[in-house]
Amino acid sequence: MSEPAARVAVAESAAPVALEDALALLKPRVMSLVVFTGAVGLVIAPGAIHPVLAAVAVLCIAVGAGGSAAINMWYDRDIDAVMQRTRARPVPAGRVDSGAALGLGIVLSAGSTALMGLAVNWVAAGLLAFTIFFYVVIYTMWLKRRTPQNIVIGGAAGAFPPMIGWAAVTGGVDLTSLALFGIIFLWTPPHFWALALVRADDYEAAKVPMLPVVAGDARTRRWIVAYTLLLVPVSLAPCVTGDVGAVYAIGALAAGLMLAAAAFRVLVDRSHRAAKRLFGTSILYLFALFALLLADHAWPVPVAP
Repeated sequence: MSEPAARVAVAESAAPVALEDALALLKPRVMSLVVFTGAVGLVIAPGAIHPVLAAVAVLCIAVGAGGSAAINMWYDRDIDAVMQRTRARPVPAGRVDSGAALGLGIVLSAGSTALMGLAVNWVAAGLLAFTIFFYVVIYTMWLKRRTPQNIVIGGAAGAFPPMIGWAAVTGGVDLTSLALFGIIFLWTPPHFWALALVRADDYEAAKVPMLPVVAGDARTRRWIVAYTLLLVPVSLAPCVTGDVGAVYAIGALAAGLMLAAAAFRVLVDRSHRAAKRLFGTSILYLFALFALLLADHAWPVPVAP
């Protein structure tokens, strides 16, 4: 490289990151679901927390999620550049230096964990730190490129936020918070497999062993139905623990039937349209489920014995 070209390269690498690209590194759409489920866990947890500390806890969950997303984009920059869905992300597109993404991710991850511990409690901070570790190391660096069970096991990372919110109030973990974890854990595979059915060529080009690439289209659709049928009864587990009532129970059952119908449609309709509809329905389902938890908390109606 000539000296003028080198100067241009250095200048470009040192250029300030646009706000839009900095936000994109944090995966705001994914973060919104993480923040919502974490906030719901905090709101419905038994006990009390000062509103300022509650806001700090939710902020830490959001920042921690964003930090781990930035590290994920740093590590996955090679396969993101191959996949049509991700090639426009800031790092593979060349708008953000990979080192800057890594640095931002580390600062946000460490800062959010420290603030959670110092301002709220160290149980919530420990769960947040483990969530970040699980997403970055266990899922991104280990599972994602090695096994079709990447989403099944790695989905645990997205299931921790309501437990973190719960622990922010209670200082611990109990059966209801574990039930919330279980709901998101079982929801994650059919949600992402629906997307993988549509983007199978992308994953194959990037050599990411998603289930449709490794096991085929038909088997993936059967597993989607199996996980959905398991998810519906598990979604009622918070009713068994006694922390939620009839408002949630009735709504969760109705939402579960809606999701099951979309899953069965994917089984019989092999079009991308049906898979896209399931993907969208699954997002709506999870938002609805946690909104029902809030509604039940606001207007509790006991479940009849």
